[in-house]
Amino acid sequence: MKKPFVTYLSFVFVLLLVACGNDGKQEFDGTVKVSGEVKNAPEGPVELYKFVDESTEIISAIPMGSGGDFEYELSLEGPGFFELHLMNRKVVKLALYAEDVEVYYDFNDEASLRIEGSEDSKNLQKIEALTAEYQKTINDLNTAYFEAMSKRDQEAIKSVQNTAMNLELTQGQKVKDVLSGMQGSFATMAGISMLNIKNDFQFIDELVRGLNEKYPNTNMIQSLLHQLDDMRALSIGQVAPEISLPNPDGEMVKLSDLRGKYVLIDFWAAWCRPCREENPNVVRLYNQYKEKGFEVFGVSLDRTKEAWVKAIADDNLTWTHVSDLKYFNSEAAALYQINAIPATYMLDPEGKIIGKDLRGASLENKLKEVFD
Repeated sequence: MKKPFVTYLSFVFVLLLVACGNDGKQEFDGTVKVSGEVKNAPEGPVELYKFVDESTEIISAIPMGSGGDFEYELSLEGPGFFELHLMNRKVVKLALYAEDVEVYYDFNDEASLRIEGSEDSKNLQKIEALTAEYQKTINDLNTAYFEAMSKRDQEAIKSVQNTAMNLELTQGQKVKDVLSGMQGSFATMAGISMLNIKNDFQFIDELVRGLNEKYPNTNMIQSLLHQLDDMRALSIGQVAPEISLPNPDGEMVKLSDLRGKYVLIDFWAAWCRPCREENPNVVRLYNQYKEKGFEVFGVSLDRTKEAWVKAIADDNLTWTHVSDLKYFNSEAAALYQINAIPATYMLDPEGKIIGKDLRGASLENKLKEVFD
């Protein structure tokens, strides 16, 4: 469940305007030519838009010749993202910097889009295709989920949920493979939004720092670098920040007291239905692995001790529990940037973070990896 009225950090950097200069690390004369040909076109204009903040604004209408050809010379201060609108019927996204681009499209053939020249724009089309494929899969899962819900088929619901969690892992690896093959193209910034910033922090950090070397002083890259710096303390491989809160008996308990064990920090609450639905899975895995060195450190975001203690008893949660009963204003929630629950962090015996947002099958697979 999400905290209400939360402002989330956005990683859809395709929506950010590049508004700064180049220092000569990549040769660029300041102009790019956008040209191409449209066949079987209906009535309407050819227009070029640029992304500015969270919207687009028109740069120019482009005259089209009698044969459907068009050409426009664009002045740029640095790399940027654009849209070419064809007759108000077709939108082609472009990533433009140091190379001219040619766009060809036949309105009688949806699959006819062809982009020549700009490698950045070609890479952006790969990301667009990956996004469309992923969205279709998500839509299919949503359909299956609502069908299962309407039939109250708990097994089918659980199956869809597990598929969705596994999909994030497989999709993330697919996205990383595609972005890695783009050899430092700034178009990769448009693919970062498809990754889980918590689980893929190191990959994103390395990617963005490489882009900063190639495209220095670029606003959208600098913005992301600042956000990554803010999140660095919670990245994989870092020692988890200390948590020291009272248990149900009022005694102060520290996260570091559990050093020497593999620890799942579990942010949850009695009022959180997804948390309560996940609890039987955590109980099963805790009982299976606790003798091998697995511990759970439950951090409740409840408001009242009564609700918190009752949920612990009702769900048979026999591990370590702490809470300051401050809802999302909890010190621990702020420290771990928790905006929605359930949320988890997995720590190794040295207290280093080795996994995040593990639930269901992903938690079971991680424990098998560690202990079996």
